[in-house]
Amino acid sequence: MRCDPPLNTLSLPSSLTPPIAPQRPKKLVAHGHTRVDPFHWLRKVKSTEVLDYLHAENTYAEAMLAPTLPLQETLYAEMLGRIQEADLSVPTKFGAWMYYSRTVQGAQYAVHARKRITPAGWETSPEEILLDENAEAAGKAFYEVGDYEISPSGRFLAWTEDTRGQRSYRLRVRDLLRGKTLKLSHRGVVSLAWAEDEGQRPEDPRPTLFFVTGDAQTKRACRFWRQGPAEAQPTLLFEERDERFNLYVAKTRSTGLLILNSTSHTTSESRILPANQPHGRWRIVAKRRAGVEYEVDHHSDKLFIRTNDLGPNFRLIEAPLADWQPANWIERLPLREDVVLEGVDLYRDWLIATERKRGISQLSITHLASGDTHAIAFSDPAYVVDLEDLPEWEAPILRYTYESMTTPDSIYDYDPLTRQATLLKRQPVLGGFDPAHYISERISAPAADGTMIPVSLVYRKGLIRDGKAPLWLDGYGAYGIVNDPWFSATRLSLLDRGWVFAIAHVRGGGDLGQSWHEAGKLEDKRNSFTDYIACAQTLIQQGFTSQGRILANGGSAGGLLIGAVLNMAPELFGAAILEVPFVDVLTTMLDPSLPLTVGEYEEWGNPARKADYKRILGYSPYDNLAARNYPPMLVEAGMHDNQVMIWEPAKYVAKLRTLKTDTNPLLFLTSLEAGHGGASGRYDALHERARQIAFALAILGPARLPESTLP
Repeated sequence: MRCDPPLNTLSLPSSLTPPIAPQRPKKLVAHGHTRVDPFHWLRKVKSTEVLDYLHAENTYAEAMLAPTLPLQETLYAEMLGRIQEADLSVPTKFGAWMYYSRTVQGAQYAVHARKRITPAGWETSPEEILLDENAEAAGKAFYEVGDYEISPSGRFLAWTEDTRGQRSYRLRVRDLLRGKTLKLSHRGVVSLAWAEDEGQRPEDPRPTLFFVTGDAQTKRACRFWRQGPAEAQPTLLFEERDERFNLYVAKTRSTGLLILNSTSHTTSESRILPANQPHGRWRIVAKRRAGVEYEVDHHSDKLFIRTNDLGPNFRLIEAPLADWQPANWIERLPLREDVVLEGVDLYRDWLIATERKRGISQLSITHLASGDTHAIAFSDPAYVVDLEDLPEWEAPILRYTYESMTTPDSIYDYDPLTRQATLLKRQPVLGGFDPAHYISERISAPAADGTMIPVSLVYRKGLIRDGKAPLWLDGYGAYGIVNDPWFSATRLSLLDRGWVFAIAHVRGGGDLGQSWHEAGKLEDKRNSFTDYIACAQTLIQQGFTSQGRILANGGSAGGLLIGAVLNMAPELFGAAILEVPFVDVLTTMLDPSLPLTVGEYEEWGNPARKADYKRILGYSPYDNLAARNYPPMLVEAGMHDNQVMIWEPAKYVAKLRTLKTDTNPLLFLTSLEAGHGGASGRYDALHERARQIAFALAILGPARLPESTLP
């Protein structure tokens, strides 16, 4: 049962004085151009002075938000009340066990477990706990599991863990038969894969473990290792010298091959090795060629290669494993102008192509023996569908997840022979949630150059499009990452208070394929910003909201998007939330010693080149702050963030305080225990979300919904 919130808008204190960071101008010279940075000193994040400043900003923000604390608690209780705290994942078969994870009421993290399959079934078998994240996290302010791999026989577990939020993961290995964690441990592990040689040495039955580690300073995944049971120390097999490239190791579902991928933002190269020959010779499938990306998979005596060698939408080729030279390639799926081939999954009997047409995902399933192909149809105007990674090669049933802005995350088993889907589980949303009370739409906004930009929306049924509703406009638009129309139970707290939630699918993301990405990066990066503005203007024109009633939201590279947009058209927006925002773009990209910088030259450009320098200077949010009115803003950061360094949002806020001509609140909150992704515990994350929504409601308020729409 929903309790209709009061309509009065909370007011934040106006008498409190924000901390003012001292200005110490530093000249930064490049290409004969001089920038003066008054807050460059904030880069010394370990200094007492910087820490004192961050604490002062936190104290100020908390005092400003104090009037919202009752609302925050209401929102937290509301959101917690929608969650089934004690929950169980859908079990997955692997070998002789069914694997699953579960959550316990009151516990922050998941418990990973399994049960043995017996002739009587598996449900009544005793539970074996493999990894209790709560126990591992005890006494730690942050805990996150990265990679998690069970050995082929099921005896060993290898996992990686980050205890500071710095994307620095430590490898740990556990003998599940003996219930002991081995002394084997390595730091900075990014990915790992077991070989298929388990049990060959009775005195140490562990299979060979391959893993990739990152550079200590830049975190770039650049070294590839083999740790065999007879090896006291791991053996370095390969080091990626090109600073644009990162390594990743994996094993094919067929278990036939190990694959080492070396990828930049635009180019890739794969090496393969028979998984049962860990000391064999790794072979390159195709040498890297600038601008050509490809991925490799394996089936019996064939390689399947998804590649963009002929165009940005990718095609699929088949080649004999014995000789995969281009002369022997057979095209299985051609390059298509209107369909993006996003990925390919192989099982013994089936080939599943994940495709995107006009920005909408679809699954195309081919029976390998007959060649028959069909697609799974879905009815929502916009949705997210993902094929689940079932480890069983011979699995007769496929599994996929589906969600939309009105449909919670749902897991289906799909029989490709009968073409019947069976719902296994839908994310429980407690508290009387009914999807029929909400409407999802997909509209288009004309950009300045005529390109139609998709916008996904969701709102409460009965919304009157008179421009009075507040609207939350989410955006990202970078790296070719798709910002899909996902479901959020916490979002209901906005929708039930009369808000509209919208996603601007701007260029720079991968929402309409690789060409969409290309049209919003490098020299075309400004398209991302003007697309977002066009989406806001269209939403106003169509009566969903009005000028000054939009909250702009983006995180990381999405924070760059919002920061740039607020410099270009601040009058459109009534509030903004910037999460770990990448806002000091030029200074960061001029420093190749920082994590990510060199690899991202292909996304933003290299400002060591004058043309790139001038282009980035033209939109970098920090460099383009000016004496103008800005909307109320909440800026959030993580102390241990090594993707967007803490000094970027700190400098941005400090400079903005000296320039903005309004009296609107500018709040800066740093999580002193977390990194780029915010709090790791599920309850802590809910508190952070409650704070964001309370800020939004305090600034823009709720809107009354027609009584007929209330349950």
